[in-house]
Amino acid sequence: MAEQLTHSISIGGRKNLNMEGVQHVESFDETELVLETNMGMLILKGEDLHITQLNLETGHLAAEGFFNSMQYQESKSRGKGKGILNRIFK
Repeated sequence: MAEQLTHSISIGGRKNLNMEGVQHVESFDETELVLETNMGMLILKGEDLHITQLNLETGHLAAEGFFNSMQYQESKSRGKGKGILNRIFK
């Protein structure tokens, strides 16, 4: 049986973030967090953002700041920009 991947996000008062399912921190600064999760790329935007805990072995991330937005990016490998023959003969 395949392993079930867990992904969850909790944001309290737009200030405290706790997340499970983080695989990699792609980039980070005070206004933007770009994360690879087991559900796709995730972009978090805000002000005065700081990572307070990160454990990639367990997939846990905690961060503080003022969160303005959260957006998942679809993987470009899902067929966008490829010809129909490339998608058929994948």
